[in-house]
Amino acid sequence: MLALGIESSCDETAAAVVENGAKVLSNVIASQHDIHARFGGVVPELASRRHVENMPVVVTEALERAGVTMGDIDLFAVTRGPGLVGALLVGLSFAKGAAWALKKPLVPVHHLHGHIVAAGFNHALRYPHLCLLVSGGHTSLFRVDSPVTFLELASTRDDAAGEAFDKVAKLLGLGFPGGPAVEKCAANGDARAVKFTMPKVKGSALDFSFSGLKTATRLALEKKPKAEDVAASFQKTVADILVQRTLFAAKEQKLDYIVMAGGVACNGHLRREMKRAGDVNGLTVVWPEPVYCTDNAAMIAAAGYFMYAAEPTSPRWMDYLSLDAVANLPLSLSS
Repeated sequence: MLALGIESSCDETAAAVVENGAKVLSNVIASQHDIHARFGGVVPELASRRHVENMPVVVTEALERAGVTMGDIDLFAVTRGPGLVGALLVGLSFAKGAAWALKKPLVPVHHLHGHIVAAGFNHALRYPHLCLLVSGGHTSLFRVDSPVTFLELASTRDDAAGEAFDKVAKLLGLGFPGGPAVEKCAANGDARAVKFTMPKVKGSALDFSFSGLKTATRLALEKKPKAEDVAASFQKTVADILVQRTLFAAKEQKLDYIVMAGGVACNGHLRREMKRAGDVNGLTVVWPEPVYCTDNAAMIAAAGYFMYAAEPTSPRWMDYLSLDAVANLPLSLSS
């Protein structure tokens, strides 16, 4: 079964063709970093306008790279939320129109569901497992029992880790996107030079909080330390928080297989520290290839395929014309 995935939740316009939820035939991403960089973040109106321009081009290129035509597509999958509502509407409207014209099923996908299954492209995932999903908008821990069955164990109480990277990069004058910029700057710094404390979070012992660390970084900069040392110390503290909470959750859930997903999973320091901690504690740690960590449509196509395969006769896959984009879509309403 060939699924065409469409992703437009933020500032990447993406389309991909995936066979049976596992084999990526094409994965095309049009980035908008050049547009938003001078603003230090994504401007929703500009993102939506560029999605309108990019979507037909990106879909056409995805089909051509896969060597198929629109008529060969068996299933459409599209991000319904969460994300920027204007940006989501562009992708959803395109997918609805294509599915209706071809009389094919359409599966609305929760963006986080896509990230959860993304590592399946380069790993034979074991179930159940623990997934640390860490990105610009989300930082959560999930128990994943199957490609369509998962439970959120913890989330962030304020900023996501990727959002904190972006804000600290702005404080350091490093530009946007912040994650790669901070990592590059940190490579020449001393991670012990600036002392940050681990945040205390009210409620679940697994929940995350990064707003205090962002404030501590701003205050540390008033003492005029080297930017490289601040970046390295901040990066180390974020990784320590993520590793600590993940190990605690793995022990609590009695799971020995950990998947990292989301854009921050590209961070080299975090990968090394999580792998080291896994080796010490007898845990297997895997992550997607970098292109599947950041926002992409292959993961949306895969998630859509798995949802359809779980209920292939459900009439809801053909009842999509009234679907609307949902900026803060709960996981419970993901399909």
